[in-house]
Amino acid sequence: MPGADHTASEAAIEAVLAACPPATGADSPAYVDQVLMLLGEHLRADGCALLVDRNDGTGLAVEASWGQPLREGTAVRVALSIGAPWHAQLLVGTPDPQGSRLLTAVASRLLGLALDMQRLYESDQARQQSLTFLVEVSDLLTQSLDLALTTALIPRLVVPRLGSWAALYLGEPGGEHPLVAVSHVDENATTDMFDRRHELGRSLATARLAAVFDAPPGSPLPAPLSGFAVPLLANGQRIGALVIGREHRPPLEDMILAEELARRASAAITNARLHEERRRIAHTLQQSLLPKTLPWIPRVDVGACYLPSGVGTEVGGDLYDVMAMPDGRWLAYVGDVSGKGIQAAAMTGFVRDVIRILVADGKPVPTILSILNTTLFERAERYITLALTTIDAPDLRSGVAEVTVYLAGHDAPLLLHADAEVTSVGVGGTALGLVASTSATAVPVSLSPGDTLVFHTDGVTERRRGREFLGRDRVCATLSTLAGHPAEVIAERIASLAKNFSAEPVRDDIAVLAVRNAAS
Repeated sequence: MPGADHTASEAAIEAVLAACPPATGADSPAYVDQVLMLLGEHLRADGCALLVDRNDGTGLAVEASWGQPLREGTAVRVALSIGAPWHAQLLVGTPDPQGSRLLTAVASRLLGLALDMQRLYESDQARQQSLTFLVEVSDLLTQSLDLALTTALIPRLVVPRLGSWAALYLGEPGGEHPLVAVSHVDENATTDMFDRRHELGRSLATARLAAVFDAPPGSPLPAPLSGFAVPLLANGQRIGALVIGREHRPPLEDMILAEELARRASAAITNARLHEERRRIAHTLQQSLLPKTLPWIPRVDVGACYLPSGVGTEVGGDLYDVMAMPDGRWLAYVGDVSGKGIQAAAMTGFVRDVIRILVADGKPVPTILSILNTTLFERAERYITLALTTIDAPDLRSGVAEVTVYLAGHDAPLLLHADAEVTSVGVGGTALGLVASTSATAVPVSLSPGDTLVFHTDGVTERRRGREFLGRDRVCATLSTLAGHPAEVIAERIASLAKNFSAEPVRDDIAVLAVRNAAS
């Protein structure tokens, strides 16, 4: 009866409309299941299915279903009206396609609204996850200025969030971009990516991907690879590419995320390269301020060890030198210019040159210190502490070497006797450049054969481990075990003692100079 059919249709529509609508996109899946069940039951359908294409490269996939699986060509197919970029279809396996048209249309409209809520919810969730991911990426990339660590980290940030594998190509603008770092969900396959004997390794060869490097962001990879590439840019110039492997075409959200990651990676690489360049320049400048070799002194063994600060790119102010004096003696000294950086380095070079000029001119040590103090005080820039000693070659009969120690605000040198006893030598004076006039007390010392005079900067004794300093007591205890060793070994052991006292990077330069009476 037509009236009865009409009444049944109205009841079915009312039942579908009465289904509890989703309050949020998170509730949509349960609502979709309910609508499909009501639709299938009222239509006496074999089954119902909702297919959704999220535009992620996987195509239409079953989102929800009710009843029996539907075979191709046995169901009514209705396209749902939902917001881009999603597409959806409703499949109904009904024996009465014409009679089910109205109820199917109503269900399609409701399912479309539910999917729109779910799409917006998933998009918002993905956006929040992307922002969280980018914050984590930025935090990780800013934790290190080491170029090797930075480049190794970048592909690992990609996998598995954006793809199953990732490869980083890096070079100079306008030059080649060799493969420098990789990551793969299968750790065993990571080595294959560098191995040209494997298909993946051959496919990742720079020559095979050269065209992709110059292509727009998101360009697909050449077969047999599947994925896309995003460029790495620095100051508008291409410095490399981040190649991401994935089975399906990435959705727009992942493409945007990959480009943002590449932008942050480019900035991190640029900063790491700049840091390494500054460290190289600082190292070169620091080395230029130190003697290339130590002079040979008859029957005197001289050794030195210098460890620059392990943090930052600033040049330290520590210096040491050994030089011949016109009267046949030798002058050895260790100093520490206040501060760090280019200005401290300039002052270090200035002090070294002034001392060399005054020594060559035959000036005695007290005069050298006085002239240097006046010069630095007038410049009013920085001050320096110095510990110096003049050295007479050991007497051929007694084997004793006479030395004279002068201190200008510097730590007193330590005298390691041949019998392993350790004593301090020198009388404290005033650092040079602080006051208009200063003086240093000459302290003569006789070095017996096997005795060693050890100078050091405060980077040794003030090396910290938490709140604890290395201190002179530990230095003296270690020195007492080094009696009889060559001067170079003694200097290196004391420098290593300071460095290894703490796991933290060396934050102040360490300089050690040892002068040993090698007469037998």
